[in-house]
Amino acid sequence: MKLTNTKAEVFIPSKIDPNAALVQTTDLCIAAHHDDIEIMAYHAIAECFGSTNRHFTGVVVTDGGGSLRSGVYADHTDEDMKAIRATEQKTAACIGRYSAQLLLAYPSSEVKDPNNRAVVDELKDIILVCSPEVLYMHNLADKHDTHVALALRTIEALREIDINARPKRVVAMEVWRGLDWLRDEDKAVFDTSAYPNLSAALISLFDSQISSGKRYDLAIQGRRLANATFFASHAEDHLNSAAFGLDITDLVNSNVNPADFIATYIDKFKNEVSARIAKFS
Repeated sequence: MKLTNTKAEVFIPSKIDPNAALVQTTDLCIAAHHDDIEIMAYHAIAECFGSTNRHFTGVVVTDGGGSLRSGVYADHTDEDMKAIRATEQKTAACIGRYSAQLLLAYPSSEVKDPNNRAVVDELKDIILVCSPEVLYMHNLADKHDTHVALALRTIEALREIDINARPKRVVAMEVWRGLDWLRDEDKAVFDTSAYPNLSAALISLFDSQISSGKRYDLAIQGRRLANATFFASHAEDHLNSAAFGLDITDLVNSNVNPADFIATYIDKFKNEVSARIAKFS
């Protein structure tokens, strides 16, 4: 497929026909930044790894501009960092055996602009071509502005697609804010314990970020371990590592305001806390 930006790229690790690689996609992740995919959708990568009937495709929407840089990267220009981050992402796609990796190369400012139709239209085209069974995306309670903006653009794109052509399931995942605050019955819980060597390798590939002072390699493994251990206080652990998401399929298939939708879950959390306190007061 033809992408909008001149520096955008469809990267096919297996070197099969690009259209075939996209069409065979069963699990699609739409993420803002390089490494967000590996943080929020590792369980899907692992499920597709080596599978003959499940195929993972990743989409990174922004161009990597404005990245942190220190140490060996301190003297790199913004253009240098964009190229390095794209290379890191393509390396992850090779190691994770992704069906395809799309790099859309939008500046963050364009993603955050609600009047910019280019991002929405391109996401619509990608979703229609890939026709995934499951789509993973950013969550509305994330604290990163670009993540929330992209979540809104993704919802907009999905709502403009005929309901029969939409993914059967859409799940919003944790990245810059964990979803452990959701009530247990509202959490979508994903096992991230498969192939621990692959999990460690994928996040460690993004050296430009880790060497610049953000230990994502340690933090994401710690979050997943904590999610598994602290999920149930009176039951033995059934998972060694877990990621949390929120199923937003109903939101996508409705005209409910996204802010109102996430507010209902915040209110449920508030009510649960208040009820527990009241029980022992």
